[in-house]
Amino acid sequence: MRNLLLGLFAILLMPTVGWSADEDAVRAVPDTIEPVKLKNKKPRNVVFILSDDHRYDAMSFLGHQFAETPHMDAMAANGVHFENALVTTSLCSPSRASILTGLYTFRHRVIDNNRLVPEGTQFFPQYLQKAGYKTGFVGKWHMGGHHDGPRPGFDYWVSFKGQGHYLAPGPNYTLNVNGQRVKQKGYITTELTDYAIDFLENQTESDKPFFLYLSHKAVHANFTPEKKYDQKFADKPFKRPASEAKLTDNKRDLPRWLLDQRNSWHGVDFPYHSDLNIEQYYKRYCESLCSVDDSVGAVMEKLQEMGIYDETLVIYMGDNGFMFGEHGLIDKRVAYETSIRVPMLMQCPDLFDGNTVIDKMVANIDIAPTVMQAMGLQKPPHMDGESFIDLAQGKPVPWRKYFLYAYYWEKNFPQSPTVFSLRSDKYKYTTYYGLWDTDEFFDLQADPGEQNNLIRDPSVAKQSKGMENRLYQMMAELGGMDIPMNQPRGSSQNKRLGTRGGDHAADFPKALVVPQPLNKNAK
Repeated sequence: MRNLLLGLFAILLMPTVGWSADEDAVRAVPDTIEPVKLKNKKPRNVVFILSDDHRYDAMSFLGHQFAETPHMDAMAANGVHFENALVTTSLCSPSRASILTGLYTFRHRVIDNNRLVPEGTQFFPQYLQKAGYKTGFVGKWHMGGHHDGPRPGFDYWVSFKGQGHYLAPGPNYTLNVNGQRVKQKGYITTELTDYAIDFLENQTESDKPFFLYLSHKAVHANFTPEKKYDQKFADKPFKRPASEAKLTDNKRDLPRWLLDQRNSWHGVDFPYHSDLNIEQYYKRYCESLCSVDDSVGAVMEKLQEMGIYDETLVIYMGDNGFMFGEHGLIDKRVAYETSIRVPMLMQCPDLFDGNTVIDKMVANIDIAPTVMQAMGLQKPPHMDGESFIDLAQGKPVPWRKYFLYAYYWEKNFPQSPTVFSLRSDKYKYTTYYGLWDTDEFFDLQADPGEQNNLIRDPSVAKQSKGMENRLYQMMAELGGMDIPMNQPRGSSQNKRLGTRGGDHAADFPKALVVPQPLNKNAK
């Protein structure tokens, strides 16, 4: 009888929107690091450039209203643009941990920006290092800010505590350069690029393949453009997102938490508890991005000078998206497209044709397997991601049909709830765990701005329920059914502005409010 019940339960959980065979049973992270070389595969040099908070559409080749990114545009023209690149958690430290481990957030357990990576966590550069390759890290680490010392897996190390600073806050402020204290001399984006170039120059006499991880502070707030770009976009016209408009009712069945967050630290009515001018804020963001683009150009120029431009794999991405008024919000964390989508560009003339556009969903968990394949190593079986090299070459490889997103509530920013979301090429289902509120279901093809919540539309009820089932099935398969928790640290940004209705909560979604009692059997 027990086996029969278990079988029936499994049938009930079977997704009705299709089955994807690419999710294997999760494997435990091994205790030892044992790189396995691919047969007949020559290791390739790899440069990985990461920026902070760079939203997916802020590149000039995509027609952005401000951004000017000629070097990123050149990467797209000479290589591959992944137009549906996503992050497993839209927050700096969790996303960076997923990049370095190839694991979902609930597996590496870096769930906020305040903690060190758990002891014993394996980073993929450790596999490269053990295979005999040269590795370098330059820039923002951020997974725990109490020290900036070298982390496992890197031969060359330049970093700083926490978020760092665009300009040195005082004459004695220092960076950690290979374990030594060295004063920050100038604008951080340019200085980090100089250190990256130094690492590349040191490889000219070496016959070992190298991996360089250049991790920029920019474009994290508070945005501080390099002097030559300050006010560059000040006079450009600004078009606000349509979804910023404030609702006078909730006939669209939007979540109550969303309407409340509008007047919060991460909302347009009380951004960072200030009177911030979001138009100016957005323009300074794009002005700061100009120097990141220059950094991409400087790296490419150095590779050409070294004679290894065509053979070197270069990947550029952002660690998470960012909102400037979309849905009435700023910043990130939530599962809306402008929060979870990031720019992803890849170039290697020996491997890829220029102007290649990939619409499949790739993710931060795919970076580790991709770099390892390029450098002639097998992906360790415990990693959740997959290499997208063959995908970018147009080979008929099986690929994910669904993408799983998770964000865990932080007391520091209580306005954003715990979020579990499942995205396909067409639909997105999102649930807000532990809240008395509505779930969301969007048709991304018909409604890319995610404004028409279809969660109670009978015409897509089967698809919605199927996505919900698949979400929890994937969570169970991947080991995500237990919510990781940390004791809160720091202050809680829990205030609302009274002059903009902050003393009243939003109305419940109309679908949750009934005109009369429903239960006739209560005695």
